[in-house]
Amino acid sequence: MGLLDQIFGGLDEPTTDRQQGSVFLDLATAVVQEHPGGLAGLLRQFTAAGLGQEADSWVSAGQNMPISTEQLSRVLGRGNVGTLAEKFNISPDSASFGLASLLPALIDYLTPKGQVDSESSLAAALGALRGQLKM
Repeated sequence: MGLLDQIFGGLDEPTTDRQQGSVFLDLATAVVQEHPGGLAGLLRQFTAAGLGQEADSWVSAGQNMPISTEQLSRVLGRGNVGTLAEKFNISPDSASFGLASLLPALIDYLTPKGQVDSESSLAAALGALRGQLKM
């Protein structure tokens, strides 16, 4: 399976095209980069919300456990999801869908050694990902 398939594989909605996938990737990247504490802070927030097993699966080797749009909205807050949706000019439902679909794969990609690296390493990895996906 190619990197593009891994990242966009969770987007099962038939209407999702590469352009919309790019918006979702921008959205997920913004959540990771702009979250207080970065990726580590985001993972702590999932753990505090009772989704530690899911978050751990994204970091560790093996299958990524999915999350629902409801779980995602509960963790990030509906207001925050709405603000992000507005920023990316999509509906809150689309934002929740995109984040729930992409965050597990994105976090998995950003933690290839099974641990959260420094924020500078994450920025480099996100840049490399964009290059590989030609986005």
